[in-house]
Amino acid sequence: MDVYLIPVGTQRYELYCEDLHEDQPAESVVEAQPGMFAGLGSRFKAALARVEHERRHGGAAPTPVERRSRTNRLKDYALCWLAEKIAEQRLLWRLRRESEVRLTFPDDLSGDQAMTIVRRMVQRDADRHFRWLIIDGLILILTGPAAIIPGPNLLAYYFGFRVVGHYLSMRGAKHGLRDVTWHEHPSPLLARLRQAVALSAFERERHVREVESQLRLQHLTTFFQRTAVPTA
Repeated sequence: MDVYLIPVGTQRYELYCEDLHEDQPAESVVEAQPGMFAGLGSRFKAALARVEHERRHGGAAPTPVERRSRTNRLKDYALCWLAEKIAEQRLLWRLRRESEVRLTFPDDLSGDQAMTIVRRMVQRDADRHFRWLIIDGLILILTGPAAIIPGPNLLAYYFGFRVVGHYLSMRGAKHGLRDVTWHEHPSPLLARLRQAVALSAFERERHVREVESQLRLQHLTTFFQRTAVPTA
Protein backbone atom coordinates (compact mmCIF):
# COMPACT_ATOMS: atom_id res chain seq x y z
CA MET A 1 0.00 0.00 0.00
CA ASP A 2 1.29 3.46 -0.93
CA VAL A 3 0.59 6.37 1.42
CA TYR A 4 1.65 9.95 0.79
CA LEU A 5 2.34 12.60 3.43
CA ILE A 6 0.99 15.70 1.70
CA PRO A 7 1.96 19.20 2.91
CA VAL A 8 -1.23 21.28 2.80
CA GLY A 9 0.02 24.28 4.77
CA THR A 10 3.15 25.67 6.38
CA GLN A 11 2.99 23.11 9.20
CA ARG A 12 -0.05 21.10 8.14
CA TYR A 13 -0.09 17.64 6.58
CA GLU A 14 -2.67 15.15 5.37
CA LEU A 15 -2.27 11.46 4.60
CA TYR A 16 -3.35 10.44 1.13
CA CYS A 17 -3.82 7.25 -0.85
CA GLU A 18 -5.64 6.64 -4.10
CA ASP A 19 -9.32 5.71 -4.01
CA LEU A 20 -10.24 2.29 -2.74
CA HIS A 21 -12.17 1.15 -5.82
CA GLU A 22 -9.09 1.36 -8.00
CA ASP A 23 -7.44 -1.68 -6.42
CA GLN A 24 -9.94 -3.32 -4.09
CA PRO A 25 -13.61 -4.25 -4.58
CA ALA A 26 -15.98 -2.11 -2.56
CA GLU A 27 -17.73 -5.27 -1.42
CA SER A 28 -14.65 -6.26 0.62
CA VAL A 29 -14.45 -3.05 2.63
CA VAL A 30 -16.75 -4.27 5.37
CA GLU A 31 -16.26 -7.84 6.54
CA ALA A 32 -18.98 -9.66 8.38
CA GLN A 33 -19.08 -8.66 12.04
CA PRO A 34 -20.72 -10.51 14.93
CA GLY A 35 -23.69 -9.14 16.82
CA MET A 36 -25.08 -5.76 15.93
CA PHE A 37 -22.37 -5.14 13.32
CA ALA A 38 -23.67 -7.96 11.11
CA GLY A 39 -26.77 -6.10 9.90
CA LEU A 40 -25.15 -2.68 9.86
CA GLY A 41 -22.12 -3.99 8.01
CA SER A 42 -24.12 -5.69 5.26
CA ARG A 43 -26.27 -2.58 4.64
CA PHE A 44 -23.22 -0.35 4.69
CA LYS A 45 -21.43 -2.64 2.22
CA ALA A 46 -24.35 -2.61 -0.21
CA ALA A 47 -24.69 1.18 -0.07
CA LEU A 48 -20.96 1.70 -0.53
CA ALA A 49 -20.99 -0.62 -3.55
CA ARG A 50 -23.68 1.57 -5.16
CA VAL A 51 -21.61 4.69 -4.48
CA GLU A 52 -18.52 3.12 -6.05
CA HIS A 53 -20.55 2.08 -9.11
CA GLU A 54 -21.62 5.69 -9.63
CA ARG A 55 -18.03 6.89 -9.30
CA ARG A 56 -16.75 4.41 -11.88
CA HIS A 57 -19.50 4.88 -14.46
CA GLY A 58 -20.39 8.54 -13.95
CA GLY A 59 -24.03 7.96 -13.19
CA ALA A 60 -26.48 6.26 -10.93
CA ALA A 61 -26.27 2.52 -10.48
CA PRO A 62 -28.90 0.57 -12.40
CA THR A 63 -32.16 0.20 -10.53
CA PRO A 64 -33.97 -3.14 -10.22
CA VAL A 65 -36.59 -3.94 -12.83
CA GLU A 66 -39.34 -4.32 -10.28
CA ARG A 67 -41.17 -1.20 -9.11
CA ARG A 68 -39.80 0.14 -5.84
CA SER A 69 -41.84 2.01 -3.30
CA ARG A 70 -41.18 5.63 -2.50
CA THR A 71 -40.09 4.55 0.98
CA ASN A 72 -37.48 2.16 -0.42
CA ARG A 73 -36.20 4.76 -2.88
CA LEU A 74 -35.83 7.28 -0.07
CA LYS A 75 -34.05 4.69 2.04
CA ASP A 76 -31.64 3.88 -0.81
CA TYR A 77 -30.93 7.56 -1.30
CA ALA A 78 -30.19 7.97 2.40
CA LEU A 79 -27.92 4.91 2.44
CA CYS A 80 -25.90 6.14 -0.53
CA TRP A 81 -25.59 9.65 0.88
CA LEU A 82 -24.39 8.32 4.22
CA ALA A 83 -21.96 5.88 2.62
CA GLU A 84 -20.53 8.71 0.51
CA LYS A 85 -19.85 10.77 3.63
CA ILE A 86 -18.34 7.96 5.64
CA ALA A 87 -16.24 6.72 2.71
CA GLU A 88 -13.79 9.57 3.34
CA GLN A 89 -12.06 7.28 5.85
CA ARG A 90 -10.90 4.75 3.22
CA LEU A 91 -7.23 5.15 4.06
CA LEU A 92 -7.75 4.03 7.65
CA TRP A 93 -10.01 1.19 6.53
CA ARG A 94 -7.32 -0.11 4.20
CA LEU A 95 -4.71 -0.05 6.95
CA ARG A 96 -6.65 -2.83 8.68
CA ARG A 97 -5.51 -5.28 6.01
CA GLU A 98 -1.93 -4.12 5.51
CA SER A 99 1.31 -5.40 7.04
CA GLU A 100 3.67 -3.05 5.17
CA VAL A 101 3.18 0.49 3.88
CA ARG A 102 5.39 2.58 1.62
CA LEU A 103 5.34 6.13 2.99
CA THR A 104 6.33 8.83 0.51
CA PHE A 105 7.05 12.17 2.19
CA PRO A 106 8.56 15.58 1.28
CA ASP A 107 12.34 15.36 1.14
CA ASP A 108 12.73 18.53 3.20
CA LEU A 109 11.80 16.31 6.16
CA SER A 110 13.89 13.51 7.59
CA GLY A 111 12.47 10.01 7.81
CA ASP A 112 12.18 10.31 11.59
CA GLN A 113 10.37 13.64 11.29
CA ALA A 114 7.95 12.20 8.74
CA MET A 115 7.16 9.16 10.88
CA THR A 116 6.67 11.32 13.96
CA ILE A 117 4.08 13.35 12.04
CA VAL A 118 2.39 10.23 10.68
CA ARG A 119 2.16 8.51 14.07
CA ARG A 120 0.81 11.66 15.70
CA MET A 121 -1.88 11.96 13.01
CA VAL A 122 -2.86 8.29 13.15
CA GLN A 123 -2.99 8.32 16.96
CA ARG A 124 -5.18 11.42 16.84
CA ASP A 125 -7.50 9.64 14.41
CA ALA A 126 -7.64 6.52 16.61
CA ASP A 127 -8.61 8.61 19.63
CA ARG A 128 -11.16 10.67 17.70
CA HIS A 129 -12.89 7.68 16.12
CA PHE A 130 -12.99 5.82 19.42
CA ARG A 131 -14.62 8.82 21.07
CA TRP A 132 -17.22 9.18 18.33
CA LEU A 133 -17.82 5.43 18.25
CA ILE A 134 -18.92 5.61 21.89
CA ILE A 135 -21.03 8.74 21.38
CA ASP A 136 -22.77 7.52 18.23
CA GLY A 137 -23.21 4.03 19.67
CA LEU A 138 -25.11 5.45 22.63
CA ILE A 139 -27.23 7.64 20.36
CA LEU A 140 -27.97 4.62 18.15
CA ILE A 141 -29.28 2.75 21.17
CA LEU A 142 -31.44 5.72 22.16
CA THR A 143 -32.90 6.02 18.65
CA GLY A 144 -33.89 2.34 18.66
CA PRO A 145 -37.54 3.05 19.64
CA ALA A 146 -37.92 5.11 16.45
CA ALA A 147 -37.84 1.84 14.50
CA ILE A 148 -41.54 1.30 15.28
CA ILE A 149 -42.47 4.42 13.31
CA PRO A 150 -43.58 3.57 9.73
CA GLY A 151 -41.21 4.63 6.97
CA PRO A 152 -37.42 4.69 6.66
CA ASN A 153 -35.71 4.98 10.02
CA LEU A 154 -33.25 7.65 8.90
CA LEU A 155 -32.00 8.34 12.41
CA ALA A 156 -31.05 4.71 12.93
CA TYR A 157 -29.37 4.51 9.52
CA TYR A 158 -27.44 7.72 10.09
CA PHE A 159 -26.05 6.80 13.48
CA GLY A 160 -25.73 3.13 12.57
CA PHE A 161 -23.51 3.96 9.62
CA ARG A 162 -21.52 6.41 11.68
CA VAL A 163 -20.90 3.61 14.18
CA VAL A 164 -19.66 1.28 11.42
CA GLY A 165 -17.46 3.98 9.88
CA HIS A 166 -15.87 5.00 13.17
CA TYR A 167 -15.36 1.37 14.17
CA LEU A 168 -13.51 0.52 10.95
CA SER A 169 -11.45 3.72 11.10
CA MET A 170 -10.46 3.11 14.72
CA ARG A 171 -9.38 -0.44 13.91
CA GLY A 172 -7.34 0.74 10.93
CA ALA A 173 -5.61 3.47 12.93
CA LYS A 174 -4.69 1.11 15.78
CA HIS A 175 -3.43 -1.51 13.35
CA GLY A 176 -1.34 1.12 11.58
CA LEU A 177 0.27 2.12 14.86
CA ARG A 178 0.91 -1.36 16.24
CA ASP A 179 1.31 -3.83 13.41
CA VAL A 180 2.23 -2.06 10.18
CA THR A 181 5.86 -1.73 9.05
CA TRP A 182 6.38 1.66 7.43
CA HIS A 183 9.06 2.12 4.74
CA GLU A 184 10.06 5.76 4.27
CA HIS A 185 10.76 7.20 0.82
CA PRO A 186 11.62 10.93 0.50
CA SER A 187 10.26 12.76 -2.54
CA PRO A 188 11.33 16.16 -3.92
CA LEU A 189 8.00 16.27 -5.79
CA LEU A 190 6.02 16.33 -2.56
CA ALA A 191 8.29 19.07 -1.22
CA ARG A 192 7.20 21.16 -4.21
CA LEU A 193 3.60 20.99 -3.01
CA ARG A 194 4.55 23.08 0.01
CA GLN A 195 5.25 25.95 -2.38
CA ALA A 196 1.92 25.47 -4.16
CA VAL A 197 -0.13 26.37 -1.09
CA ALA A 198 0.64 30.08 -1.41
CA LEU A 199 -0.03 30.31 -5.16
CA SER A 200 -3.15 31.66 -6.83
CA ALA A 201 -5.89 29.12 -7.50
CA PHE A 202 -4.99 28.76 -11.19
CA GLU A 203 -1.24 28.46 -10.60
CA ARG A 204 -1.78 26.14 -7.66
CA GLU A 205 -3.82 23.73 -9.75
CA ARG A 206 -1.28 23.74 -12.57
CA HIS A 207 1.55 23.17 -10.09
CA VAL A 208 -0.22 20.28 -8.37
CA ARG A 209 -1.23 18.65 -11.64
CA GLU A 210 2.42 18.49 -12.66
CA VAL A 211 3.26 16.68 -9.42
CA GLU A 212 0.22 14.44 -9.83
CA SER A 213 1.32 13.44 -13.32
CA GLN A 214 4.92 12.70 -12.33
CA LEU A 215 3.82 10.59 -9.36
CA ARG A 216 1.28 8.81 -11.59
CA LEU A 217 -1.60 9.57 -9.29
CA GLN A 218 -5.13 10.25 -10.51
CA HIS A 219 -6.88 12.33 -7.86
CA LEU A 220 -4.15 14.23 -6.03
CA THR A 221 -5.22 17.60 -7.43
CA THR A 222 -8.79 17.18 -6.22
CA PHE A 223 -7.58 16.10 -2.79
CA PHE A 224 -5.08 18.97 -2.54
CA GLN A 225 -7.59 21.62 -3.60
CA ARG A 226 -10.02 20.35 -0.98
CA THR A 227 -7.58 20.19 1.93
CA ALA A 228 -4.97 22.89 1.32
CA VAL A 229 -5.46 26.30 2.92
CA PRO A 230 -3.73 29.12 0.98
CA THR A 231 -1.61 31.42 3.11
CA ALA A 232 -2.52 35.08 3.35
